[in-house]
Amino acid sequence: MSWSEAQYEEYLHGERRRYAWTMQHHGGLTPPDSWTAALECYPYEPSDDPYRGLVFHDEAWHWAMRAIHGDRYPVHHPKLVEPPPEYLALD
Repeated sequence: MSWSEAQYEEYLHGERRRYAWTMQHHGGLTPPDSWTAALECYPYEPSDDPYRGLVFHDEAWHWAMRAIHGDRYPVHHPKLVEPPPEYLALD
């Protein structure tokens, strides 16, 4: 994907925010712990990294659900496949 540094940083921040929100509201983490988890899941990648932004191929909701419920969360928790309106309102 081709984007400016500002676009990348804006997108990165948004994904971190959504991941942290999900980990707080569905994973039971405190706000500081949810932000730490978001930073670990979405580290800053330098512009010359060949796979920069690859984590963006799935939205933060998916990565958080995997962290909370495991890889098979869609099978065991089908109601969690789609994010709730509160999550979608974060955009």
